[in-house]
Amino acid sequence: LIRAYGDKIGSGESYLKLTSDVLRLDLPFVEERTKRFIKDYVEKSGTRGIVMGVSGGVDSSTAAAISALAIGGGNVLGLVMPEEETYNPIDIEHAKMVTEKFGFPVEIIDITSILRTFYQSLPVYDPNDKVSRGNVKARVRMVCLYYHANRLGRIVVGSSDKSETMIGYFTKWGDAAADISPLMDLYKTQVRQLALHIGVPPEVAMKPSSPGLWPGHLAEEELGIRYEILDLILYGLEHSMKPEHIAEQLSLPIQTISNVKRRWLATEHKRRLPLTIKQK
Repeated sequence: LIRAYGDKIGSGESYLKLTSDVLRLDLPFVEERTKRFIKDYVEKSGTRGIVMGVSGGVDSSTAAAISALAIGGGNVLGLVMPEEETYNPIDIEHAKMVTEKFGFPVEIIDITSILRTFYQSLPVYDPNDKVSRGNVKARVRMVCLYYHANRLGRIVVGSSDKSETMIGYFTKWGDAAADISPLMDLYKTQVRQLALHIGVPPEVAMKPSSPGLWPGHLAEEELGIRYEILDLILYGLEHSMKPEHIAEQLSLPIQTISNVKRRWLATEHKRRLPLTIKQK
């Protein structure tokens, strides 16, 4: 079986070389293909444009920037949704920097009061359960996005990347909820490539990723692995490489590869629509 770059996978052997070269993009092609995808979907859906969350991070900034390039900034509305626990003025500054450069309007919605109401209304609420608390934040932001989309006759564009989608590093029915997700087939390191290519400021494109669900929340710290390594592991797994071959090439413990693979498979339910049964 011949895969990308002329490498051979099969018969228990892999000659695929896991270097940064396998993640290198034809950036002009990816840019044009992504813009065409967004433009075609908006036109065919008959909507008035796009609404999306803009956090000041690389994924949302890239998705918003390329959407503005695709359909014009006047047809893109960015929502910045801070809250008191994770408020970071630098993130808001970065979000505004992107909106100004790519010419689309932004609204800032402080969701603190909404979150307080949720917390106070939930009988089983536990302030020490930071994951469940954080997921409420992601889902409240989703509700705000879809309210604006309904009210303004727009679609919601998501900013999920392939790395986080594959390992289930997102809130189900939260930050991954969208009508289209134009970056979902690009690994995190590839999103950074595209960001720099289309002109997202370097301080935004290369900043550490954070879901922003609790204070000091950094993705790589929570995951315990750098995206440069994670992306190569996922690439190898996606291309049918055996975990031991990936571990050997990347000089990693086999357990690291097994943990990533296990997480990929265990989070399949987060990537599926609800299942049902056929009654007849």
